[in-house]
Amino acid sequence: MKNTLIKLYCTWFGAGLSPKAPGTMGSIAALPFAWGIAYYGGSVALLAAALVVFAIGVPLSTMLAKDLKTDDPQCIVVDEVAGQWLALAAAPLTWQTYLLGFILFRLFDITKPFPVSWADEKLQGGWGIMLDDIFAGVYAWFLLQGMLLWIL
Repeated sequence: MKNTLIKLYCTWFGAGLSPKAPGTMGSIAALPFAWGIAYYGGSVALLAAALVVFAIGVPLSTMLAKDLKTDDPQCIVVDEVAGQWLALAAAPLTWQTYLLGFILFRLFDITKPFPVSWADEKLQGGWGIMLDDIFAGVYAWFLLQGMLLWIL
């Protein structure tokens, strides 16, 4: 039962079990939750939720990675959830900004500019699994906010 709950959380209710692009599927699966949290609780609630998902994700992804005997299993997408929520933490609740935030987050998560690449390559266990996506989320947040300021 315990392992089932850990796998359910780390794969974000199965999104990470997608045979194609599990990271992208995890980010997509994070979007309706982000919208709901931001709608009912605002930007601060979404930021807090991202930090909680991160804090829980570090030890649980460490456990699942050990069980699966690999450093960064593709099925673990809770890191994408935390990073995606961070990227959207101050975004207006429109489908356009959520789409842009999604694209920017995936861009930084896939291309891995420093320090995203550093966290991905140098940190072990759940810290490495989770922190690179937090850095990608910060990059996406800054660029999204800059774009929104420039547009408005």
